[in-house]
Amino acid sequence: MSAPSRRLMLLGLVAALVALATFGTFALYGNIADRKAEAKLPNFNLAKLTETTVDAAEWGKNFPRQFDSYKRTTEKYSTKYGGAGSEGMPKSRLEEDPRLKQIFDGYAFAIDFNLRQGHAYMLDDQRITKRVTERPQSGACLHCHASNIVAYRQAGLDAGAPGKAEEPFDSVHARAQLMKGFENIGKMSYAEATKLVTHPVSCIDCHDPASMALRVTRPGFLNGIVALAKSDAPTPHLPSIEKWRRGDRQQPYEPNRDASRQELRSMVCGQCHVEYYCGSKMTLTFPWERGLKVEQIEETWNQTQFPDGHRFFDWKHAKTGAEVLKAQHPEFEMWSQGIHARSGVSCADCHMPYVREGAMKVSSHHVRSPLLDVSRSCQTCHRFPEEELLARVMVIQDRTRALMNRAEDALTQLIEDIEAKKKAGLSDDTLVPIFELQRKAQWRVDFVNAENSMGFHAPQEAARILGEAIDYSRQGQVALERIKQ
Repeated sequence: MSAPSRRLMLLGLVAALVALATFGTFALYGNIADRKAEAKLPNFNLAKLTETTVDAAEWGKNFPRQFDSYKRTTEKYSTKYGGAGSEGMPKSRLEEDPRLKQIFDGYAFAIDFNLRQGHAYMLDDQRITKRVTERPQSGACLHCHASNIVAYRQAGLDAGAPGKAEEPFDSVHARAQLMKGFENIGKMSYAEATKLVTHPVSCIDCHDPASMALRVTRPGFLNGIVALAKSDAPTPHLPSIEKWRRGDRQQPYEPNRDASRQELRSMVCGQCHVEYYCGSKMTLTFPWERGLKVEQIEETWNQTQFPDGHRFFDWKHAKTGAEVLKAQHPEFEMWSQGIHARSGVSCADCHMPYVREGAMKVSSHHVRSPLLDVSRSCQTCHRFPEEELLARVMVIQDRTRALMNRAEDALTQLIEDIEAKKKAGLSDDTLVPIFELQRKAQWRVDFVNAENSMGFHAPQEAARILGEAIDYSRQGQVALERIKQ
């Protein structure tokens, strides 16, 4: 090939490369412009959302990314100590741990007690459990298993509360509607109350439809957090309460006004993942007036009286006759005692981690165990291999489970010993001090058992509680042996 030909070919190649680079540059610019435009449009305005829009599918028209992930809460999953598996029905905890039938003897949890499923199942699971179908329950049980804010407000309006259902949630009228309806629905039977709702937890329960700001809406939490703020219990994990306490306190603590957004990212979960009473003898109560620790809640229940003047108890144990306590699912309380809470890590940081979709960064609404998404839930803070992090969690949970086994063994042995002494002729009056020890041990075993982290939320606290449970059970056995018949 001649020299002129080689020069022409070289020039052509250079021109082609320049053209390709120019095209690539414009394409990159166009992509950047598209992504910038996409980032400026975090939602669509296709549906008009109001204070009466309950169906998450309507919210999903404006927020499709979040709705897509929320729908995935229908997926079954398992971890070593949680999840409902891949079968069509949830797994029974009573079959996994038969000791629970003896511990809960005489209570509905001895009939039916299943591992948790995703949020999509929360209402259906409650409607079909034998605890409801075979043991009639109170309408108060609806508080944490449905999107019920609109139902509460409508019931309040029907009972004569002022205003309209469309008024903003933070208005005086709306709060009056909410609290009146909450009180009235709580007095209904569950069979009546459940007809008033259609959906499990929905967007309206945690978000303002006008601004999408986070908010807490459950009446039990709103009352409970006010009681906690008024207490003397330290709350380093909730700095807005500490700040409110230093103020003039002329207005009650109001989470939707006083709490930071990061605090609200835990409080919206704490509306339901908590200990509470939801029976028919009194209004649903979060027992936080002395604090969030197991013994502080226990003291609150011990000082609480039913309207008939009798000391609070959840049920009378069928074999022993002791008036004992049943913990619900105190994740918020246990989390509050752990290092993550002290470090400002919210529930959503781990259970609803941020994900990237194009130019958008959104919080995943596929609420589930962090162990199923370690890279997003854990490794954003902990710069260790996934295998190392999973191993650390397993050590904590295995140790907690081992302690719980010892605590359950000790408690069931105490129950058996009390039953034997009663059959031998000991009266209930003689056994009153032993009943108190059973109550203490039962409460502590169940506080950790019912809490859905197998100790991970606060490992040392869980170990302390289970250690006390073992101690109280053994104290009861020793005291029984010292009673002369």
